[in-house]
Amino acid sequence: MSLQSFLHNLHFDVERANQSNWEVDWDDAPLTYKLYKGLPIIPLSLNVPLTLEEQDIKKQTNLQEIGHFLWYVYGITQICQTAIPSGSIETVDLMQSNRRFVPSGGALYPNELYVYLNREDVPSGVYHYDVARHCLVLLRKGNFDLFISRALGNRCDVSNCIGTVFVSTMFWKNFFKYNNFSYRLQGLDAGVLNGQILEMAKRFGFQTKVYFQFIDRAINKLLGLSDEEESVYSIIPISLEDAYLFSYEEPTDLTINATELCKEIPAVQHKKISKSKKIREYPMLIKLNKESRIDSSQLFRQLKEKERIDPTEQLIMLPKVSRISYDLALISKKRFSPDIDFVAYKVSQVKLATLLYEATASFTYRNDLDEPQGSIGGRPSLFCCLYNIEDIPDGAYEYDYNTHSLRPAQLGDHRLQLQSGTSGTNVNLFQVPICLHVVGDKDYHKSALEYRGYRIQQMEAGMMVQRLLLTASALGLGGHPLLGYNVKLCDEIYQLDSAQKTCLIQIPIGYYRDRPCIQGGLHS
Repeated sequence: MSLQSFLHNLHFDVERANQSNWEVDWDDAPLTYKLYKGLPIIPLSLNVPLTLEEQDIKKQTNLQEIGHFLWYVYGITQICQTAIPSGSIETVDLMQSNRRFVPSGGALYPNELYVYLNREDVPSGVYHYDVARHCLVLLRKGNFDLFISRALGNRCDVSNCIGTVFVSTMFWKNFFKYNNFSYRLQGLDAGVLNGQILEMAKRFGFQTKVYFQFIDRAINKLLGLSDEEESVYSIIPISLEDAYLFSYEEPTDLTINATELCKEIPAVQHKKISKSKKIREYPMLIKLNKESRIDSSQLFRQLKEKERIDPTEQLIMLPKVSRISYDLALISKKRFSPDIDFVAYKVSQVKLATLLYEATASFTYRNDLDEPQGSIGGRPSLFCCLYNIEDIPDGAYEYDYNTHSLRPAQLGDHRLQLQSGTSGTNVNLFQVPICLHVVGDKDYHKSALEYRGYRIQQMEAGMMVQRLLLTASALGLGGHPLLGYNVKLCDEIYQLDSAQKTCLIQIPIGYYRDRPCIQGGLHS
């Protein structure tokens, strides 16, 4: 199967993309976190701040704050036991899971977090963030400012950053359950984690920029990763100096390539614990990762902004709303993914307007695909099926951020269609007033970004999902990201084919009842 056909099936017909006769071996499941053996560690303080309001740019920071930042981004925050009905009416089964503030498909957390620090209060080097022990594990000691800057194509002065964060994907961590479909999930999960990093950075007074394009083999070698087991998906330098560090300047070296860069550092190998005794093969993921690789800085690309077409049809103008302010620590703790717990209540027009406006406005971020100000309202975009919204006819709509309005795609109650297209039975969409879809280009910018464009598109969709979930939580609503839905059906509802766009993920949002469970927070 060609890679293009594989990605098409991954999106529209997942059964054809997956390996046949796949059975999940739960007894041989991997850990949901990576553990290294026999390496130096630096413990991090768990006396984390209990509130997180957005801060002004700081003049300096310390290791304690970096530890707090990492914990709020990806640390284990809860041990949760949920009651699940069993075959007997007299007993229930208990499902226990270790939770973090970010959602993940099946709570498997396929991503790992690494950080490069060149500071006076810790040995300079590359570290793995060990979520199980809340500590930094030293993987490679030394000053790698120039190496990382060159791997980024000299587009960032890493020497003036307080740290550089690397988001990787471990292929086996959710392949064992989801088979080839895990490739789509891994990009979305990495995007959600990117989104959490950016939002938490604002609360700590840090400045950030997301690099989707870098010399892959050099970065993986720096971290001691095997390309066939794990690969870095994004790099996010963190700084206290915005304009100085993240301005777009012409690269001084246009011939940086992976072969030459990899010669600058020796290979390292570390012992680690995975728990799985038998790791099955995933050739399509390895092939896609290889084809998505960038081996030269000359291959870095920027995307041209598409021309906007002024709408001729009648728009439904939403009430003017302002950006909302909230305690991100509290909202992260409150965030809940309802499934059978949705309850049908009318949603006010102001609450809908605030959800759409806040999520889209806060999505602006610095990246290496756009102009310095980042993108807004174009990539990705938001569509929604609405039911029982105050003074808005039931129907399918596109949200236009620039005019803060809804553009009707197809009026009517679409809940039956949406429910019939859902593969699972755990979400009752008849109880859901807002069913959002993150929408992107069908060709995932392949002409400019090749196959790397697919995983970048999935990451941007995941970043938007995280914005929507946090905003929903701040408004007292719950959201449940879903990939088990009929993409073709949803595309037809919004009439996306003519625009060569497609739905990337579905997020039902609404009010919910509390679920019977026992949970405990893991913080002071």
